[in-house]
Amino acid sequence: MPRFIVTGSYTPAAMKAVIENPSDREAAARSLVEAAGGTLESYYLTTGENDFAIKVTIDDISDLLAGLLVTGASGAVSNLKTVRAFTSDEFTAIQKKAGKIASAYKAPGG
Repeated sequence: MPRFIVTGSYTPAAMKAVIENPSDREAAARSLVEAAGGTLESYYLTTGENDFAIKVTIDDISDLLAGLLVTGASGAVSNLKTVRAFTSDEFTAIQKKAGKIASAYKAPGG
């Protein structure tokens, strides 16, 4: 099943809200991911450019994106980014496929 890493930042309004009324944001993320048809594998609060990172498994990226639209529309998060993650075994299979199709490609000027 495809895996995705989603990162983002809490808005100032969301930060104020969690200070005034602390809540389990992992539970909130899990609920949203499950409603979209996926599984929340991990949830981390992070330092640096983003405030959180989650790892999600889900069959259809469009379902994940629908859930992220809901999150973004809430005004609680910004700077959402989603990337597809591959295991080492998956990447090995991709390399083997590339080897099989490499002869079909001609580089510019080649």
